[in-house]
Amino acid sequence: MYRNFIAPSRGFTQFSHELIRHPRLSSDAVRLLTWQLSLPEGARESLSRSAERARIGACAFTRAKRQLKAEGFIHERRVQGAGGRWVTQQLVSNVPLSEGQAAKLLGRSAASVQVAPSPRIPAVGAPGARAADGHPGKDHGENTSDRPPASEAAAAPAPDVPEEARALVGVLPLLSPALRHIPPGMREELVRLAAGWLDAGHTSAAVHEHILRGLPAAGTPVQRPGGLVRYLLREVPPVPESRPPVRSRLTGTRECEGDHVQATLFRPVGDETLCWSCRADGVHL
Repeated sequence: MYRNFIAPSRGFTQFSHELIRHPRLSSDAVRLLTWQLSLPEGARESLSRSAERARIGACAFTRAKRQLKAEGFIHERRVQGAGGRWVTQQLVSNVPLSEGQAAKLLGRSAASVQVAPSPRIPAVGAPGARAADGHPGKDHGENTSDRPPASEAAAAPAPDVPEEARALVGVLPLLSPALRHIPPGMREELVRLAAGWLDAGHTSAAVHEHILRGLPAAGTPVQRPGGLVRYLLREVPPVPESRPPVRSRLTGTRECEGDHVQATLFRPVGDETLCWSCRADGVHL
């Protein structure tokens, strides 16, 4: 194989061959890491934003980030600033780092997480006692017209949805352990999406097979199973055309009952049991 390589004069980043050819990092993990390392000094782009710009999907991003953290290229920690706000620090390195090494590097940037409290306008008047109990004497909800009953507002079912779509979504937790914790509040949305597949001509079995193909590898945890199913059902593909069954060339043939070295097949015209050659030779049983 021939290779042509022209060294760029500007806008390039050096990476070791061990990083690019790492045996335990997927292509998405390598792309995410090299993207982060190629950013200019002082850039504050998060890993999720880099994955979005690199067109890495949500599930692929989760796997890539987990691989990079396991190999020591990415470290994260939660710290609390002076203003009481919690901040997530992310460290990306071109070489694997231990937890202790990463903690020292992140400790140097501790001053960057000191968040000053937001300015407040002082209240008018002297401080007073806070009311401990009581309730407003007026129902402010009466200003809203046509309020639905509380039972209907809690869960409004999707109108005009076939029962087959509800059954399709109802059995999803039985298909895979990754789909056991779909939030109940998302089921009506998933039912409407499933109804679109059924209206297009797809069967429930075909929809289930499509969802199972989109799940991550066995043992990989799914943080948001409802969002994953919604992502898989967001676009309805056309129903594949059914092909006519292939007719075998042996259909309609019969084995000759004459004397042959090996079995001989022929296509009878009526109810004859001998092939044309045996009949021409006058063979009789």
